[in-house]
Amino acid sequence: MLNKVSVKPSISLIDKQIMWNRLLAVVEEQAQVCQRTAFSTIVRESGDLAAGVFDAKGRMLAQAVTGTPGHINSMALAVGHVIDAYPLHTMSPGDVFIHNDPWMGTGHLNDISITTPCFKGDRLIGFLACNSHILDIGGLNDWASSTDVFMEGIYLPILKIVDGGRMNEPLMAVIRANTRQPVETVGDVYSLINCNAVGCERLLEMMEEFELTELDELADHVIDTSREGVLAKIRKLPKGTWHSSLTLDGQGGEAITLKAALTISDDGIHVDYTGSAPMTKYNFNVPICYTMAYTSYALGVSIVRDIPNNAGSLAPRTVSAPEGCILNALKPAAVVSRHLMGLMLPDLVFGALRQAMPDLIPAEGAGVLWNLRVIGPWKSPPVFGDTFMAGVVTTGGMGALPYRDGMSATGFPSGVRGGPVEIWESMSTAVVWRKEFWRDSGGAGQFRGGLGQAIEIENIIPETLSFGCSFERIQYPALGAFGGSPGAAGRVMLSNGVILGGKGIHAVEPGLRVLVSSPGGGGVGDPTKRDPALIRQDLENELISPAAAREIYRYYA
Repeated sequence: MLNKVSVKPSISLIDKQIMWNRLLAVVEEQAQVCQRTAFSTIVRESGDLAAGVFDAKGRMLAQAVTGTPGHINSMALAVGHVIDAYPLHTMSPGDVFIHNDPWMGTGHLNDISITTPCFKGDRLIGFLACNSHILDIGGLNDWASSTDVFMEGIYLPILKIVDGGRMNEPLMAVIRANTRQPVETVGDVYSLINCNAVGCERLLEMMEEFELTELDELADHVIDTSREGVLAKIRKLPKGTWHSSLTLDGQGGEAITLKAALTISDDGIHVDYTGSAPMTKYNFNVPICYTMAYTSYALGVSIVRDIPNNAGSLAPRTVSAPEGCILNALKPAAVVSRHLMGLMLPDLVFGALRQAMPDLIPAEGAGVLWNLRVIGPWKSPPVFGDTFMAGVVTTGGMGALPYRDGMSATGFPSGVRGGPVEIWESMSTAVVWRKEFWRDSGGAGQFRGGLGQAIEIENIIPETLSFGCSFERIQYPALGAFGGSPGAAGRVMLSNGVILGGKGIHAVEPGLRVLVSSPGGGGVGDPTKRDPALIRQDLENELISPAAAREIYRYYA
């Protein structure tokens, strides 16, 4: 009589799809826990975070919708770095790893990354990972002045923050000692640890429900299906190579030019940044992981669309940039403001894609967030514990699409939501007297660019306040497409008429107000071909002026 061999039945396709959806639900709850327990306003109010689940090989299986491309797509690489530093056989239940190395998946030191191995019994079945922006981790208050990464705050290599369930108190003490806001910073670290713990609980519950002992078969299904789905979309596109360039304000009178060559083939899409400016002495150099993140995002929203983000769907999107250029900066380059270049990469990629897919790609937009960042009161020398630091996200306009107007005051491409100014006011001595659409700031066109915002801020105590600027699109506004006009360039000034630089920290004396005008998006098409009904609507909503209606749109009704 032959011995019967027990063969584990394969998971049905329907069950795989259900479990895939459950993974998406797990990471969304993980992200929501982080957001609701965070101390930093940019996380709590604006969602500047990422959360994801990975298999035991370090491959990302699902990421939360709540989050930003810069965090999410760079986090996809972070778990692999953790495994390299701490091989799987050295990990134990209750371990948690922390780092903020800009070159290992965060882009700059202010983004702290937490990775938690998830065990089913004694077996490692996967990882939960997350990261978020920490408002203060030491370093210079002036985000425009650092010249190397060591000036920008505490630098954490990959370390165990929790060892077998026991908190690494000496490491936490080091973190606490290197921030001006120890309560908020430590609170954010605990928030990140906690959200991973919740994600692991939900993952194990799902595995119990479906009687899974490992994720390997499900992981292969998710990754293989996603990769093939993306390749199927790419194979329908025209093949070839297209080039684009983008000039940005830079700093100190030194404009920065970025260049891209985008190649579409049956095997995927590759973007090469050869020809872009070299690394700069200023602090908006970009680690390659962040370059990859926003390049992948630009390709995702224009081509991939409804296929979820994971290791499989990201694989056909590849990036290269020469070592030492501004988009592949090498340590110890200053990188704290890497978003000033990184958030502009979608416009650069779109400039190439517009030549291949003219009916689908938007005009240029504001790109970089116009965050309001105040520190006060200004004292010299500073008194520890006697100052505050508060930030709130504000946004500019998106570029128009070839078939509709651009969205106004929208945080594209970052996905970071504009924060309530009331929360910001409650955490500082600043009062916002005005926050409204900036009329005529959207580029004119058959389809109008999105509007920026006009914001007026005052310090209400009789002491000097410092206002930090880290802005783009002041010298070089968002360009229109196919005959559309550029959006309005941004500007920052005081109520006494003094123009402030777009990068740096400025003293605001009592009685003065800061007037911020965020840039608008470019328009698409000939403005004289705009639907008169849309022009009337814009006039009624005070999005354009009567003068613009007459002189630009040739509307005389």
